[in-house]
Amino acid sequence: MKEQSGFEKFSELTRPALRQELERAIAASAENGTPGLHEMITYQLGWTGENAGPKAEGKLIRPLLVLLACEAGGGDWKNALPSAAAVELIHNFSLIHDDIEDDGETRRGRPTVWKVWGEAQAINTGDAIFALAFASLVNLVERTSPEIGLQAGRIFHRTCLRLTQGQHLDISFEYQDDVELESYWQMVGGKTAALLAFSLEVGALCAGVTPEIQAHFRDFGHYLGMSFQVQDDILGIWGAEEQIGKSTIGDLVTRKKTLPVLFGLAQKNSFYEGWNA
Repeated sequence: MKEQSGFEKFSELTRPALRQELERAIAASAENGTPGLHEMITYQLGWTGENAGPKAEGKLIRPLLVLLACEAGGGDWKNALPSAAAVELIHNFSLIHDDIEDDGETRRGRPTVWKVWGEAQAINTGDAIFALAFASLVNLVERTSPEIGLQAGRIFHRTCLRLTQGQHLDISFEYQDDVELESYWQMVGGKTAALLAFSLEVGALCAGVTPEIQAHFRDFGHYLGMSFQVQDDILGIWGAEEQIGKSTIGDLVTRKKTLPVLFGLAQKNSFYEGWNA
């Protein structure tokens, strides 16, 4: 039997508390006569509906990195739970909208929210998750301090803007013939790396580290996110559908300028001719 890694052991330790924090964070969505909205949110989180369970929930890497960074910075990971929940919610908000924008029909091995309930309800569900994420982050004031809560909020707002800027570039590139590698890295820096950078930074912030050390955590998260997207680009073409939980031709059909595509276009060979036919 394969021995668990340190991260796997930490995940096993913290996931129950993270689940409880997420349940508290989304509870308000069932109020005011909207249990259906709550159902859509729990479906997106992988808790309910067809094939619900660990695979549908995803790996929870981003919120777990928040907690791990807090622990690594000398803090108590429990104090960072509100920010970990906020990160996971924002991630899922972005996935719902991304699936609509890309016409993605499957996510984590099952139909996307918009395929089940339609685009209008999916957009509204994403918006609700966005609001719930910020409501969760506010709870840092009680777990840590007003100063940390305020600083986390400022960074979170900036991160959410970077997410949308990255997505704007990603969509724009579909209609551009020539995309420079530098532009690709700028897009990835927003779309993927920004939230991972925030995850590490806010975890360190909750631990009370110095601004210099906090910046190191942020930089690590940024480069981790950049490499994560490159791996995702590769799997998006050559990975198995059952491995990645969605179609492996989606990026090509929507003419995404992923890293392998940019390298292929740069060769000016048969791939270039086929792409521009």
